[in-house]
Amino acid sequence: MTVEVFSMTTNTQMLSLDFIRANKQKVIEAALHKNRAVDIDQILMLDDKRIGFIQIIQKLREERNTLSKKPFSPETKIQGKLLKEQIKENEEKLTTIETKLNDLLLFVPNVPLDEVPVGKNEAENIVVKTVGEIPRFTFKALSYMEIGEKYQLFDLERGSKVSGFRGYFLTNQAALLQMAILMYAFQKLTRKGYMPIIAPAIVKRFTLFGNGQFPWGEQEVYKLNDDDSYLAGTAEVPVTSYFSSEFIKEEDLPKKFVAFSPCFRKEAGSYGKDTRGLYRVHEFWKVEQVILAKNNINESLVLHEELQTNLEEILNDFKLPYRKLLMCTGDMGEPQIKKYDTEVWIPSRNTYGEVASNSIMGDFQTRRLKIKYRKKNGETDYCFSLNNTAIASPRILISILENFQQPDNSIRIPEVLYPFTGFKKIGLENTAR
Repeated sequence: MTVEVFSMTTNTQMLSLDFIRANKQKVIEAALHKNRAVDIDQILMLDDKRIGFIQIIQKLREERNTLSKKPFSPETKIQGKLLKEQIKENEEKLTTIETKLNDLLLFVPNVPLDEVPVGKNEAENIVVKTVGEIPRFTFKALSYMEIGEKYQLFDLERGSKVSGFRGYFLTNQAALLQMAILMYAFQKLTRKGYMPIIAPAIVKRFTLFGNGQFPWGEQEVYKLNDDDSYLAGTAEVPVTSYFSSEFIKEEDLPKKFVAFSPCFRKEAGSYGKDTRGLYRVHEFWKVEQVILAKNNINESLVLHEELQTNLEEILNDFKLPYRKLLMCTGDMGEPQIKKYDTEVWIPSRNTYGEVASNSIMGDFQTRRLKIKYRKKNGETDYCFSLNNTAIASPRILISILENFQQPDNSIRIPEVLYPFTGFKKIGLENTAR
């Protein structure tokens, strides 16, 4: 396979400076609505200085080239030395300006689409639709923690002993059920034409900057002792970076991936929340959908709905009650221009819990990762990127265990998982002791 690669530059902007100049007020409002502080005036002032130094350096180089064509003399030697020093001095100033400028650009969030509701936090997200009936139990229903203890489905005490806070073991039928859920989603998306890929969990720093997790979410990421090594919180990180610094042929787009990987998150921002159980853990498993597409918002909107349909088909196959949310500006994250969250019903919490996030990133990530495609006319442009969860576990286990419990407290397994589990229900008769 021949890979067409282009060189990395020092420019790490997420939004182009041309876009920022042409849409200054829109960029300022987007940052405000995403609860982020940015100094656009400072950015544009530094860019003006950057352009000024580039022009000065170009002029000095032209003068040096003209001088080099003249006959050598002591005078031209002195002039040449002076021009060399002036070029070096201005290049150093340019480097300083570019460093300051790029540092500020790192913190400029993406601009949401006009259809995204403006809001400060999750309370202002919009419920787009609700699917499935919430179960009404005619018996005393158990929480998943009680179910887990009854059927020895997980071991939190030994998990904490071995792994630390929020560590856990999945055991017996829960271990088999989790593998069945993940394999079902992986195969379903593969049959839809998505390229199956098992992604590395250890990634380099540039992938996290490229995906927009750094600098904002750095406190959530585990750093390893090795230089430039981190644990990814989602397969989106390595898979979106798969084509970093490469050109893709236009006719090969969109590139669709279904990726399996372990995921690691510090949950630094959730101190004191869900400190016991499987709802909020540091390590989990996920099947992720990732798409690289042409720089076309109308096509991306269609692909966004495709990603959502794929997820909802899986939840419908499992017959789980869920709802779809359109995220407001203050709860959608920095890189996204549009985002859906999907939540499943969890009886013991008497509410819905998030299981998937579906995002259009525009060219926000691909500018950072230098992913372009070459058009038939020879022109190039940055790709658009999108991603959505297909399924993540163990959180989905909570919903299955609680929603499908029977009067005898056994758990009915979704029928589509029978071929993968080898059993139809969880009960005392098939619990390992």
